[in-house]
Amino acid sequence: MKTIRDIARIAGVSVATVSKVINNYPDISERTKQKVLEVMKREGYEPNVIAKSLSGKQSYSIGFCFCYNPAPGLHHSFFQNLLYGLEQTLGAHGYDFVILSENSIQGCQDFLYKCRTRQVDGAVFLGVDKNDRRLATLLASNLPAVFIDGDHQGTRSRCVVWDNYSGVRQAVEYLYTLGHRKIAMIKGLPGVKPTEERTEGFLQALRQFDLHCPSQWLVEGGDYLETCGYEGMLSLLSLEDKPTAVFCQSDTLAIGALRAVEDSGFGCPEDFSIIGYDDIDVASYIKPKLTTVRQDTVLMGKTAAEVLLSLIRDPKSPTSPVVLPVELVRRDSCRSVD
Repeated sequence: MKTIRDIARIAGVSVATVSKVINNYPDISERTKQKVLEVMKREGYEPNVIAKSLSGKQSYSIGFCFCYNPAPGLHHSFFQNLLYGLEQTLGAHGYDFVILSENSIQGCQDFLYKCRTRQVDGAVFLGVDKNDRRLATLLASNLPAVFIDGDHQGTRSRCVVWDNYSGVRQAVEYLYTLGHRKIAMIKGLPGVKPTEERTEGFLQALRQFDLHCPSQWLVEGGDYLETCGYEGMLSLLSLEDKPTAVFCQSDTLAIGALRAVEDSGFGCPEDFSIIGYDDIDVASYIKPKLTTVRQDTVLMGKTAAEVLLSLIRDPKSPTSPVVLPVELVRRDSCRSVD
């Protein structure tokens, strides 16, 4: 079995250079890196990841912490596509995933402690409240961390976000062009960046078109799931002054709202136009097909992985947010009104 010294001798470089190539150090030329990698592949050499971990080197493990509604788990297509994008990019660079369970984290002192005990080289977080006290030590540490759709600032952390303001503006503008002047909204999970920005963006768009929105039309959802969409829509249907269109902060909320409309003897889009957010797989299969704001979750996963890899390789990597575009997808759940 070939050793690292054998690889260095065959490639004509030092042992230190081979080690740097294995650990993705940024100060190795691409030519030298490829030469060493070709020798490693030809000779069937595989680095001892466990030994590197015990010696303080990279473990080639990435933590993933998901804090949105832990009860439903990760079966939702939104998270499946996100994880697929992460896995495709990280896997190509030899990294594995470690799921940091929200249930076990709840009993821990902080996120950094959890990451250190799992010996991960970095971590990706989704749905962490910016005011969560468990974040402080992580943000002050040198552990590379990426926050998806967050606004957390730390020593070696970076946020990758969607343009929530643009997405909401596109939705409201579309409803306005269809003639809607009475537009309501069902919110998502409180205390997280997507909900806050989509709410603020919605109100900004209404002001842009000089539209009035009574407080009863701003429905607190509680989370992003179907039940809250159903209950939120029922509250709107109970009003004497009903809206003609409803913007939902997620597709699952919109699906619940659609069911409430149907169960109450109304129709969509005949009586109410509904727009969702995310463009999950089922959005184009339900009836009516859901008009929604598309977020490319696979692209988000890949981008988050690339950003995390840059943070791992280069301590001086930029920490400014990366903003990804969104687009309105027009289907059958909205219609023109007089």
